[in-house]
Amino acid sequence: MATKRDASEILVGLDIGTTKVAAVVGEVTGEGVEVIGVGQQLCRGARRGLALNIEQTAASIRDTIREAEQMAGCRIGVVHVGISGSHIQGLDMSGLVAVKGGEITADDVTRVKENARAIALPKDREILHVLPQEYIVDGQDGIHEPVGISGVRLEAKVHIITAAALQIQNILKCCRLCDLQVDSLTLEHLAAAEAVLQEGEKELGVALIDVGGTLTNLAVYVNGTLRHTAVIAMGGAHVTNDIRHGLRTMEAEAERIKKSHACALSALVDPEETILVPRVGPRKPETVPRSALSAIVTPRVEEILSHVQQTLDASGYGDMLDAGIVLTGGGALLKGFPELAEQAMQTMVRVGTPLGFGGMVDMVQDPSYAVAAGLLLLAARRADRPAEDAMTVRPGERAGKGRRFWDVVKQWF
Repeated sequence: MATKRDASEILVGLDIGTTKVAAVVGEVTGEGVEVIGVGQQLCRGARRGLALNIEQTAASIRDTIREAEQMAGCRIGVVHVGISGSHIQGLDMSGLVAVKGGEITADDVTRVKENARAIALPKDREILHVLPQEYIVDGQDGIHEPVGISGVRLEAKVHIITAAALQIQNILKCCRLCDLQVDSLTLEHLAAAEAVLQEGEKELGVALIDVGGTLTNLAVYVNGTLRHTAVIAMGGAHVTNDIRHGLRTMEAEAERIKKSHACALSALVDPEETILVPRVGPRKPETVPRSALSAIVTPRVEEILSHVQQTLDASGYGDMLDAGIVLTGGGALLKGFPELAEQAMQTMVRVGTPLGFGGMVDMVQDPSYAVAAGLLLLAARRADRPAEDAMTVRPGERAGKGRRFWDVVKQWF
């Protein structure tokens, strides 16, 4: 039986996906972050990262939190939430300031980042993150920690993530209906990367492909910093839908067949193997070659990988990924996906599961928990070193030129 814990001692990462809601509960100790509970439920109120049915999405969140509370033995009131969707946009900007005193201080770094984020945004968009890529001091580039360096001119190159204000509002409303306070909103790409990527991979150059239900998130790291983000409107649910139509079966059966028998690479399938496919209505189940199932699945996975490759090529970082590709998310569990990705993209591919935890580690050793686990790790890092938090918009911080994010949010309620 779970031990009763003080809610002030725990942190919770909440991933509100299109097909599922996942929560990971952790306790920060002297040894690091220990997982003490998880929860996962189907989500039927969202589509492509958008909460289209507030009540249904809230119900899924409520059930997920209840499951996590029972396992962790605590009451959850504060959560750290991930956000993604086709409304997410990333852009590269730069800022420039004169250095006062001849030596760069933390205040100078803050000023140059504020200068870089001073962009004109439409009223319906908000800044989520301003992520430094590199600093340039008197023309010398490639600097990651400029504080203490002598100079008179400081430049910053940053990657700015923006989101639709309406979708932020919907996420907050869903959580509010569940009596949950949102302490931070973080781009899901960043959370997944925190959970499954190693620092050495980020330095060498790596692409993280997080395959969700109806979206595939892409994040590119080179020289230790985030260089590019993208959202591709295709994911595991599209594979399920192809199986449903191709085998003429019900959606629930198509999902079960995908998880149990589907393989994205036909070379891994025994041509003699068969599967039993339930039909719609009173018709009897039919025996189908597993190779036929593979023939249905493979084109869709190839299409997802093709979109990823096109995005990488357009970004200019496609040939800088010396550490290859890391697949994560629930879609990465599809058999043959890593092998097909290696063939299609001609690079190393591995499946990423959450790293760096203690406690009930086995509960999160699953790519589908990457975002929720990463949100937990980021929350723990901010609690330990708040001054280093430059990734998440939190209460009281600016989220757009001339206005404060949470002041705007209060007006919505």
